[in-house]
Amino acid sequence: MSVLSHITLGTNDTGRAAWFYDAVLGALGFARLPKPPGKPPAYEKNGQMPTIYLYPPADGRPATWGNGTHVAFIADTTDAVDAFHRLALDHGGSDEGPPGPRPHYGDDYYAAYVRDPDGNKLQAVCYRAP
Repeated sequence: MSVLSHITLGTNDTGRAAWFYDAVLGALGFARLPKPPGKPPAYEKNGQMPTIYLYPPADGRPATWGNGTHVAFIADTTDAVDAFHRLALDHGGSDEGPPGPRPHYGDDYYAAYVRDPDGNKLQAVCYRAP
């Protein structure tokens, strides 16, 4: 069982965010959950929590990203990390660190960092055998 129920990321354009996350989270095995029309997108991997929600802020102000924060998703393979990064850039995201080993985090740490179109920082990481 996950220790997290859900993660909510703010967006200023749910259609654009859905297009981005359908591709990027799809590369990591997540699927968009069926939702009633007009409800913001939500994603899960293998039907398990944590659920990833994309919402405009409830206070009506623009969505912004947190400086120094990011969400890291576990990838099953280094190829999935590479696909995550490539698809993020192809879908309006920006590079924050290309795929590759990160030996300063450990011998088996392979990761990539991106920002979504709203500026939220995301990471895909694969813990692979050295």
